[in-house]
Amino acid sequence: MNRRTLLIGAGTLLAAGTGLSAWRRAAGSMADYEAYSAQLRAAMTSDIADVIRYAVLAANSHNTQPWRFRVTGEAIDILPDFARRTPVVDPDDHHLFVSLGCAATNLATAASASGRPGEIAVLPDASGVRYAFASGQPRPEPLLAAIAKRQSTRADYDGRTVPAADLAKLQAAGAEPGVNLVVVTARAEMAKIGDLVIAGNSAQMANPAFMRELEQWVRFNPRSAMEMGDGLFSAASGNPSLPTALGRIAFDHVISAASENDRYARQIASSAGLAIFIGDEATSAHWIKVGQACQRFALEATWLGLKLAFINQPIEVASLRPELARLIGTAKRPDLVLRFGYGPTLPYAPRRPASQVLRS
Repeated sequence: MNRRTLLIGAGTLLAAGTGLSAWRRAAGSMADYEAYSAQLRAAMTSDIADVIRYAVLAANSHNTQPWRFRVTGEAIDILPDFARRTPVVDPDDHHLFVSLGCAATNLATAASASGRPGEIAVLPDASGVRYAFASGQPRPEPLLAAIAKRQSTRADYDGRTVPAADLAKLQAAGAEPGVNLVVVTARAEMAKIGDLVIAGNSAQMANPAFMRELEQWVRFNPRSAMEMGDGLFSAASGNPSLPTALGRIAFDHVISAASENDRYARQIASSAGLAIFIGDEATSAHWIKVGQACQRFALEATWLGLKLAFINQPIEVASLRPELARLIGTAKRPDLVLRFGYGPTLPYAPRRPASQVLRS
C-alpha cells in the first residue's frame, strides 16, 4: 500500500571498502532474482494452491503479506496474520485489513478463471474475508494477466495525460458499495495533496520508531529478498543492491528527509493523477472493502498500461487526515492515496509461496 525509497549511491559501497566480487557474493544475483520472480508470476493452473499464489500477488503494506488462507470445502477464508502487523505506521491495523481486501479481489479473479466462480463476503465478526465458490467451468477473466503484472512502481512517470475514456474505466473499476473514489487530475490540486505527502514524510522520517520499523522490512539485495520472500526490495525502487550489513549502515546514515521529499515532489509532478479511496466508516469491514476497490482499480490501471504507487503519508500521519479530507471535499476519513501514470517497469517485489500462507 506506499513505500519509501533508499537514496544509496555506489560511492557508499566503495567508501566502505567492499570489493566487487565480495559484494556480488553477499548480495546475490539479479539474474537469479528475475528467475525467482518469473516463477512467482508464471501462468496460473487450476490447482487451488496456484489460485492462492495469484492471490498473494496483491498490494499490501510494506509487503508484509499480513494474511493467512484457509481452505475448507467450497470456501477460502483470508484471515489476518497479526504477527506481520506494523504497529508504528499502522497502529489501528487499517492497512492490514485493506491488504486482506486487496488479496480478496485477486483471489476472486483467479478462482473464477480456474473454474471456481463465487462471491466475496466479509466474515460476520469482520475478522477476515470469505470467498464461497461452486464448481464450474473456467471463465475468461481479462484482468487475470494484470495480477501478475501489477506492481507499485516507485519511479518518475512521463507526465502524459490519461484519456477521458480510460479515466472512466478506472472510476468504474474502483466502484464498491460503501467506498467513494476521488480521482484528481488538476495540477494545482495534485500539488496541494503533494504538499501533505511531503509533510507526512518529514514527520515520519523524524520519528525514530517509524524508521526502525521501516528498516526491519527493507530487503537490500536479491539474496535477502529471495530468502525472506517479503519486504521492500531496494531494486524494486530503482536503487542499487547492497550487502545487508552495508545497506543498514547506508539506511541509517545516507538517506535524508530533504532528498526523499525532493523525490516525492518530482514523482507526483510526473504523474497523470491521484486516486483517493474513502470508506463510509472507519471499521475493519469497510477497510476490507476499500482494499477490494483499490485492487480492482490497480488491475484495471495495469490492463490499461498505467503504473501506480502508494503515497499514503497523509493517511498514516493522523494529524494530516483532516486537511486531506478538506481538499477532496469529504468529512470522512480518507483511506488510501495512489498516484498513477505512464512509467517504467521495475523489478517486482518478492512474495512468499502459497505453502507458507496456507493454514489448516
